[in-house]
Order: sequence, then structure tokens, then C-alpha cells
Amino acid sequence: MVSVGSKSFPSRRHKSSEEDSLMGEREKSGNNHTSRKKGMCRKAQKGSRGFDGDSNKRNQSGGAAANVNPVSKKQSEYEHQNQIVRKEIDPETSKYFSEIANLFDNNEVDLEERSVICGNALEETRGREYEIATDYIISHVLQTLLEGCELDQLCSFVRNSATVFPAIAMDRSGSHVAESALKSLTTHLENPDAYSVIEEALNSICKVIVDNPLDMMCNCYGSHVLRRLLCLCKGVSLDSPELHGAKSSKALAKRLNLKTSQLEPQLDEYPHQGFPDVLSYLLSGLLNCSREDMKYLQVDQYSSLVLQTALRLMVKQDDELLQIIPLVLRCNSTAESGAGFHIETDVAKEILESMKDNSFSHLVEVILEVAPESLYNELFNKVFKNSLFDLSLDRCANFVIQSLISHARDQEQMGLIWEELAPRFKDLLEQGKSGVVASLIAVSQRLQSHEHKCCEALAGAVCSTNESRMFIVPRLLLLDNYFGCRDTSTWEWASGARMHVMGCLILQEIFKFSSDLIQPYITSLTSMKAEQTIETAKDSSGARVIEAFLASNAATKQKRKLINKLRGHFGELSLHTSGSFTVEKCFDACNVSLREAIAAELLDVKADLLKTKQGPFLLRKLDIDGYAWRPDQWKSRQEAKQSTYKEFFSAFGSSKSNFPKNTFVSDETEDPSQEIEPKNTSKEIDHRPTSGVKRHREEHAREPFAGEKRAKQKNIKTTEATDNKPASKKRPFLSGEMKNRHSNKLRI
Repeated sequence: MVSVGSKSFPSRRHKSSEEDSLMGEREKSGNNHTSRKKGMCRKAQKGSRGFDGDSNKRNQSGGAAANVNPVSKKQSEYEHQNQIVRKEIDPETSKYFSEIANLFDNNEVDLEERSVICGNALEETRGREYEIATDYIISHVLQTLLEGCELDQLCSFVRNSATVFPAIAMDRSGSHVAESALKSLTTHLENPDAYSVIEEALNSICKVIVDNPLDMMCNCYGSHVLRRLLCLCKGVSLDSPELHGAKSSKALAKRLNLKTSQLEPQLDEYPHQGFPDVLSYLLSGLLNCSREDMKYLQVDQYSSLVLQTALRLMVKQDDELLQIIPLVLRCNSTAESGAGFHIETDVAKEILESMKDNSFSHLVEVILEVAPESLYNELFNKVFKNSLFDLSLDRCANFVIQSLISHARDQEQMGLIWEELAPRFKDLLEQGKSGVVASLIAVSQRLQSHEHKCCEALAGAVCSTNESRMFIVPRLLLLDNYFGCRDTSTWEWASGARMHVMGCLILQEIFKFSSDLIQPYITSLTSMKAEQTIETAKDSSGARVIEAFLASNAATKQKRKLINKLRGHFGELSLHTSGSFTVEKCFDACNVSLREAIAAELLDVKADLLKTKQGPFLLRKLDIDGYAWRPDQWKSRQEAKQSTYKEFFSAFGSSKSNFPKNTFVSDETEDPSQEIEPKNTSKEIDHRPTSGVKRHREEHAREPFAGEKRAKQKNIKTTEATDNKPASKKRPFLSGEMKNRHSNKLRI
């Protein structure tokens, strides 16, 4: 059994012994050994089905990727020459780390002894960091050691392994070790005294990375480590999904104005300030490459992700973005021309050609999201203008067009987009590019421009002039099914078909417009057959359309007409997660008699509803227990509540209110101006027995609004204090020599 104590597992290294050479010999030209996994090299193999597997076809047809073949060949040769020969781990070392792993797994050491063991074991890795970190088994032990060691031991390991840090990061096992080291550094940032020590350790590895950044950027493992390093230097969360290329429903909701938020992504910041000097130095090194190298980095899957992360980290920092984006797009910057950002004609053509590449299209999406207004306008006028429809039909470039439309700055740009795309709505929907149409409708609502024209154009795209407008909503709900029909004039509702997600999102956007503009859509939805309405409510996407309609300012009579078609099915709907929201919206929008019918149906399925995740909340929200015990009192409370709110809004309601017209106002208001209620009205409601959830909301109705007011006052004070400070001369963000960025010579 291994002894435990302060002297356990001492380092087996003798101070007088010479360190083993880590680098080893370079591979000979005839050696076939490679540490890369098949399919992980930069250039995809012929016939590959990996990421963007049809790149060979684009190369043959003269696409953008064809121009970078010479670069990729030279880069592959350079990588082959610089691979490190990994030495085998001797049995004694393997046994040493195996005993440590067993000791930790059995929890036989306390916290103090664990730190001593970690320090001794990390000392054992000196001079052999690459071999130990890239060993499949020992690397797991090394991760545990890095997580449990002291700060000085951690920084010592990072500095000692700096010369081979890129090689470790590009290894399948070593990349996890590198990430563990970076994560461990963040845990020590709460200590102010650790800042300078960590900055020194980060500087040591950044100096090695910038000497040859291309290999690490284009490696599937190395690029991931590099993105985490950028996040650490910026001072944001290393696990933010937006920084790792993950597209969530939150991003789509933001693009389509389905969720109130700013255009810029919000980053999860740490309490510390980050390392701005290290970040500036690292970004300068990553972007300090030739035009040909940057052309390759644009279309490489992994380097594109690194560039996307760097751009997202610089969001709202216009001065820095005006230096970075021109380098990424390989065009002149503001500092060089002296007349602002400018895109030459030949560069604009190259950008258009590369837009059809999967990786580059993702990169341009991020550029449009974070670009300052002047840069966005230049891209809009020089690159995209008069090419919107052609790009919208491409499988990759159409997402770029969606981003371009979503971030349109003014009504003039909206008008230009409208002229190019509005006459082709039907073509876009037929080709499956409904996302472009959805983005255009969303931006028209945001900029309050061409709203009526958008509604008319969409209706004309799914219904010809000689057809009834009653079919608008059913055809949008089943968009793929409709356009997949050989003869669309004979199309009928396909029972059991899944609702089209983007078609439902378009309808949600439509019902956010004023009811005066969308009467054909309202009539079409309320004229659907009862079985079609029920089928729509049961579908997760279709249910959101009904909820959007009930939340619109359509007439109460039209809403109740739709709700009546769902009678007898509220209990069934409430058992579904998505359907429970629909039931709640129906309850809020209907009169007392319909509320009583809904409560009766939910009471019949109460036992089954309690077994679901959403059931207890729904039963409590609608006070079903109160209805079961004393139906007459429950009905009286509903009538009194409805009467009180009607009196309140008739006296204090505003014409600018976002609430639907002639609809019973629920207690879940989203307008802060309507959360403030007179004291006597609050007391009148509070003395009546209501559910605990509603009482809690009524008691704390003012808190969010008051918090916003305090935040505004704080921002005003901060602004005044900032204005009184003397202006200081700002240092350029990107430092270092950048002379080679426009040269045609490769850095090899």
C-alpha cells in the first residue's frame, strides 16, 4: 500500500540530472508515422463525407475553395516537417502516475496532502510535458493534478510546457490537458495577487503560439483550445455556447424579434477584468499573416471558428473591430486609406464567391452581427447590393442574407432589400428559403417600414389572385407539404402532417402586426375547420401560432371564435407541454363562461395532469382546486377580477398600450407602465382569495420597474462622471508588426 503523508510520492527527479530532450528528432522524409487522426488534417480527402463534403465539386467548378489548394499543400508539407516524435513513457513513470490515480480515486488523502502530491507529480513532468500530456491514460491523471495543485505549481507547469503547448493542444489527449490548465487558471483569478503571475504564464504560451499560429488555428483540437484561451484573456466564460459556434433557439428568436433583446450577443463575464494586453498581442499574432494565408483561414472549418470567437469577443468595441474585420476580409483598413473603411471591387467579388463556402458563410454572419455601422453600410453597398436574391438561393449564403437583413440599420436599407426580394417571395418559399422571408418580415416590424406590403406579398406568394385568401394560414402551417404538391391549386389539408417550423415562425411574426394590416390572416385562421384547429394546437409549432394570435390585438369576438373550436379538448391539450401554454392563453383571453368550461375540463384530468411537469403550475394558476371546492365563489372571483381590471384600464389605460383590444387583461403584463396600480385597486384585488402565485405577483408588481428606474439613475450618474474625465490618447488595439498581412509570400 502506498504511504500517505507530506513526504508521499516525492518527485523522482534528481536536481543534478539533466533534463530529457523533449523535442526529439524531426521526422525523416520517408517516415510514414503521423500523430494526426485520419480525416483530421486541414484538407479534406477526395470523396470525403465530412464537414462541407461537397467542396470538391466547388473546386472543380472554379469556386472560392479552388484558389487555396496551393496554400493548403504547402501548409500540409510544413506540418509534416514540424511534427514532434513522441517518446514512449517508461514503465516506472506509468506506475508512478497509476499509483497517484488509485490514491485519488480511493479518497485516501486530505486537501493539504493532495496539494503536496500534485506539486511533486507536476515536478516529475518537467522536460517531458509533451509525452505525459499526450499519453491517453496518464493525461487523465495530469488533468486531476492540474485541478488540485497550487497556483505557483500550475503556472510553473504552464511556463515549462510553453515551448510545446501548441503541440499538446493539437493532440487528442493533450487538448484536454491544455483546457484543464486554462480552466484551473480561471479559478485562481478571484485572488488579486494572482493576476500578474497568471498574466506572465499566459504571455509565455502566447509567444510560442504567435510564432506559427496557422497550425493551431486549423487543427480540430488546437482551435478549440485557442478559443478558450481567447475567452480567458477577454475575461468571459469559457463555456459560453455563443462563443463555440452553437446556434441556439435563443439566437433564432433574437433574429426574428420573437424575444426582446439587443442585436449584439451578451457575453457571460467573469468578475475579473481579463488580460487586455495579452489579448491584443495574441490577436495581432493570429492576424499577422499574408493575404493568401488569410484566404485559406476564411474557408477552413476550424480556423473560421477561431476568427468568429475573436470577433464576438470584440462586440461593441468599434475601434478594434475597424482594425480586425478589414484584415479578416483581406481589404484595406481605416488607418491605411485615411478615408474610412473601403472595399475594392476585386475584393468584393472574392467575398461574393467565397460566400457559398460553409465556413466562410458562418464567418460573414458573425461579421454582420458585430460590425460597426460604417463597416456594415460599406459591406451592404459594395458586396451585397443587387446580389441578394442569388445569394438567398444558395444553401450556405442564404443564412448570410438572413443575418444581413436582421441587422439592417434604417428604413432606406429596408427599402433596397424590399425591392430585390419582395417580388420573389414565392420563389424563395418554393426553394425552401423561408428563413429569408421570415427575416424580412421581422425587420419590417422592427423598423416599422413596409409592414402592409410585406403582409400582402406573403399572402400573394401562397395564394394566387383568383384564389380565396382563406387558405393563407393553412398553407403556411404546412408550407413544405403545400409547395411539395405537384398541382398546388388542388392542395388540401394533410391530416397528420407535421407543421412547418419556419412557416409557423412567419405566422408568429405576422400576428405581431396591427390587426388592420393582417385581417386576411385573422379571417383565415378563424375560418379553419375545428379538426384542423385542434390538430394545430396539438403541434408544438402550431400551438405557438395560436398563442401569438391570442396575444395580438385582434377583436375579442374573433379570438373566442377560435377558442370555441377547442372546447372539449382543453384537458387533452393540457397534458402536453406545449399545449398547456395554449390552454393558459385561452383562459386569459376568454370570458367567464368559457373559463368555467376550461376549468371543468381540467378538473376531469386533474389526476393525470398532476403527473406531468407543467400540471401542478397550471392547476394552481387557474385555481382549479378553488373551482372544485366552491364553483360559485370561483365564478364570482373571476367576474369581480374581470370587472376590476376593465374599470382600471378604462380609467388609466393608454392608447399606446401593447394589450389586445377588447380583451380581458391578464395579470401577467409585459408593459412596465401597466404594472403600476393604484393602492385602492390593489387592495380591492388582494382582499379576494386568489392563488398563491397571483398574490406573489401582485405584491411584487413594482419591484422590477423600480429596479429598472434605479439602474437608469445609476447609469446617468456614471455617464456624468465619465464626461468630466479628461480625454486620454487611445493606443491602437492591434500591436506588433503587421507588414506581412498583404504580402503574397507564405509564412513557412
